[in-house]
Amino acid sequence: MAVKKYSSYSQIEFDLEVLKLQKEIHYQKLLLSGQIIKDSLTPSSLVSSVLGSFKEVLINPKNAIIKLAIPFIIKLILKIKRGI
Repeated sequence: MAVKKYSSYSQIEFDLEVLKLQKEIHYQKLLLSGQIIKDSLTPSSLVSSVLGSFKEVLINPKNAIIKLAIPFIIKLILKIKRGI
């Protein structure tokens, strides 16, 4: 970081004000992130996310089975081709 040279106190005050505002913005972002994490860990949100995952499987089980089976099939084919 280069050393900045100031020619007046107003420039120093301006930069200090900018830094103060940046600090406040980062602090508010941190608080918001904490609140989002706190809200996502409530029992109701955990239950709804689990039910949402199961809902997708229950609505279309073929897609869920295919999504799970594809990586295993690919590994099996690669093993057969390699002769393992």
